[in-house]
This record gives sequence, C-alpha cells and structure tokens, in this order.
Amino acid sequence: MKIEGSVALVTGANRGIGKALADELLARGAAKVYAGVRDPGSVDHPRLVPVALDVTDAARVAQVAEELGDVEIVVNNAGVGRGGTPLQADLDDARAELEVNYLGIVSMTQAFAPVLAANGGGAFVNVLSVASWVASPNLATYSASKGAAWLYTNAARVELNGQGTQVLGVHVGYVDTDLTAGLDVDKIAPEVVVTAVADALEAGEREVAVDEGTRAVKAALHDDQNLLYPGIEAQFAAASV
Repeated sequence: MKIEGSVALVTGANRGIGKALADELLARGAAKVYAGVRDPGSVDHPRLVPVALDVTDAARVAQVAEELGDVEIVVNNAGVGRGGTPLQADLDDARAELEVNYLGIVSMTQAFAPVLAANGGGAFVNVLSVASWVASPNLATYSASKGAAWLYTNAARVELNGQGTQVLGVHVGYVDTDLTAGLDVDKIAPEVVVTAVADALEAGEREVAVDEGTRAVKAALHDDQNLLYPGIEAQFAAASV
C-alpha cells in the first residue's frame, strides 16, 4: 500500500502509538489523516483532521464511514487495557476490553471495507499485541481480547483479499507511552514501532512482529506449553511470594 498521496483514518490518534502513527503517515506523504477520537478537542496536531468517533458505537462508526468516503487506509489503533488475573479480573473491565479491542475492529472493518473497495482496495492496519499470542496472568482478559482480534484479523484478511484490500496485523510488546508509564518493564520507543508498521504497510506485508521479544514468542507458538508457559508460570509464582 502506497502511503504517499493517500487518505488515512487512525483511531485513537490523540496520544501514544496512534498519534505517532498519524505523524509517520504524514511524514511519508499522506495527503490527509483523519484522527478518530472520542473527544475531537483532544487533537492538537494542526495537520490532523479530528473526527468524533467511538469505536464501540456501531451506529456512529457506520455514519463516519458514510461521511469519509475518501479513506484508503484505516488504522485500528484504539485500545484499552485493564489489569487482572483470571480469578480477579473485573467483568465490566473485561467487557470494555472486548468492546474496544475486538468488537471495535469488527465494527470498523465491516463499515469501512466497502469504502476501501470503492477506492481501489486500500488497507486495514490492526494494532494488536504480543499478548494476542501469549497470555500474561496479570493481563488475562486483555490478552483474551487481543487474541480474539488477532483471529478476526486473520479471517478478515482472507475475505478482504478478494477486493484487493491489504490487512496488516501489528504485534508488539510494551511501548513507551503514557499507557505504560507506571510499568517497570522494558519498553520500545514509539518511533521504532511506527517505522516498522509503515515499512510493512508499504511492502504489502500481512503481519509484522516489531521487536525481538515478540518475534521470539511467535516462533515458539508451535510448542507454547513447553517453550513459553513454564517461564511465565515461574515468574508469576515468584511475584506471588
């Protein structure tokens, strides 16, 4: 997918990865970038076009798809994350994660697929996570929502291939944004993430694992119960002492 001269819509573009992705698209010559956010007043970038959009509101998503008929690239970046182990996770938090992280992508894909088809095919970029491949006990329901989004992304790619639409799944570990500010973990710079995403988009890739840790997890999925989860279990047990 050629970025130069294209028109893009980035959800959650007022902060974090979304804002960095919008900046990168503009830097690579995108003609217009819509910032789909709940509060348009939170968008302070002079070159972004704010659009009121809540991805959990299917009616509004459909309305925006009708209004923005020039969109060629849709970046499904909006996401939420709540902590909680399998036995402690709050059900309302779990529902919120599913509504945004998974069902939001379903809604956006169904609404914008016809728009992209009318504009020559275009592309969806779905910002997922390494958590879609391996479940952290402390992010149990978040991992589940990202896992659902990954499987939906793979299924959508097969169907959308028929209309010439690229579907790029983005998998990455912790990124250094305000969302992870309180976590004492290794983090990836947003600039590294957006460069990898834009490169993969322009190369026509189907999936990109941004960092070494994420690539290692993907490589171990064929035997995850022996290669991944013993270490996770050990870490969880040590932290629980």
